[in-house]
Amino acid sequence: MSAVNPPAADLSAVGSARQERLHGTLGVAGIVFMVVAASSPLTVVGGGVPVALAIGNGPGVPAAYLLVAVILLLFSVGYSLMSRHVTNTGAFYSYITRGISKPAGLGAAFVALVSYTTIQLAVYGLFGATLSGLLASWGVPNIPWWLCAVAALAVVAVLGYRNIDLSVKVLGVLMLCEVAIITIVCVAVLARGGADGVSLTSFTPSAFFSGSPGIGVMFAIASFMGFEATAIYSEEARDAKRTVPIATYVAVILIGVFYAFASWAMVIAYGSGKVVAAAQENTAGLTFATAQTYVGTWAEVTMNILMVTSLFAVLLAFHNAIARYLFSLGREHVVSERFGRSHTKYGSPHFGSLTQTVSALIIIAIFALAGLDPVAAVFAWMSGLATLGLIALMALTSAGVIVFFRRSRLDTRPWNTVIAPALGLAGLLFLLVLVVWNFTTLIGGSMGLAITFEAIIVVAFVLGYVLAARWKTSRPDTYAQLGSFTG
Repeated sequence: MSAVNPPAADLSAVGSARQERLHGTLGVAGIVFMVVAASSPLTVVGGGVPVALAIGNGPGVPAAYLLVAVILLLFSVGYSLMSRHVTNTGAFYSYITRGISKPAGLGAAFVALVSYTTIQLAVYGLFGATLSGLLASWGVPNIPWWLCAVAALAVVAVLGYRNIDLSVKVLGVLMLCEVAIITIVCVAVLARGGADGVSLTSFTPSAFFSGSPGIGVMFAIASFMGFEATAIYSEEARDAKRTVPIATYVAVILIGVFYAFASWAMVIAYGSGKVVAAAQENTAGLTFATAQTYVGTWAEVTMNILMVTSLFAVLLAFHNAIARYLFSLGREHVVSERFGRSHTKYGSPHFGSLTQTVSALIIIAIFALAGLDPVAAVFAWMSGLATLGLIALMALTSAGVIVFFRRSRLDTRPWNTVIAPALGLAGLLFLLVLVVWNFTTLIGGSMGLAITFEAIIVVAFVLGYVLAARWKTSRPDTYAQLGSFTG
């Protein structure tokens, strides 16, 4: 187990890690935009919610979103407090390193890179299929999904290379459009009384425990992907010690309440007793059919278009997250130092951004040459793997927060440093068990494939852990710098 702060003998090594940092002027709204964009409101409401209704706990799905939001709010208490003492674009990696140990932190960093890379690849598959299908419906000759994905990759590459403020402006506009069309449809459903009138049945225990509540909760937690971004952008915030905690709470509450509201409106639209059958009959088109029925054709068309821009927003958000993880690791000499140098003009992690662009292009090409289905294989498999990895990371972070404050005594308030993080840890472990138990369903594959993907997460963590443990004697300077940077 490592000390909370680097030992005095290693401060010279740590000093080199302080030479580079990212720059930006993000406020609370900007960071919240990045987080909500990463969670992709329209992708969740148009894709995730119908699946949860069909194979999860049906009318109880809205309550599942609220349950997950409560667990993440408990997690956020310690997470936000930690952000006041550790400002590092490595986020989970840095917190786990400073809290548990350097080997555990590097293991977590490897898991984070795997998770963020796979979720971005998942979305490239879904984006390509969605855009190709939309263009085909407009009479455009069939365009391969991978070509659409590469087109998006090119735009993401340009935006990701530049200053984060430009990405925030793009994501902010796209996210507001998504929220607007979803809100219009939901209000229309409630105003017209849905199929059987407006009721709060969805929030009763009987509704929550109907069907398969574990699967409902599993899809709910997957909707919070990108939650870590509040701390990832801490170095690019105007006042990180104030901005990050506020943005964290605001993002969790907004996401949880909005998705609970949207899924509740979907239940009202078809009736609590009929929504499961409706979702099973038309899973892919349920949300769009609801828009057409309760608002009109223009809403359905608009929603289809915004589905494409929603997925693009996710691609950009996760591209930025991966680039910043690589920057953090480069700055601490885990990978080439070139990754740890910010752009002289844009203050961005440009080398990590370029590397991520090239690696994504190569993997998209592999998927395309293998002839994998962009939705049933690429999206389902990769998003399932990412969900598993990120829940595990949050659980480790909760444990790291508890240990950090027990050792450092920088804050001794029981609720903030022990009780809330412990409750959050218990909730996250519960979610992790649900995901592992239902993992075959989540990825839509075989048990063998599920075990393979679960093994990838374990291997990534063990590889990072063992590597750091070896560096303690073979590369002491590098070992000393792990998780040491505090902006």
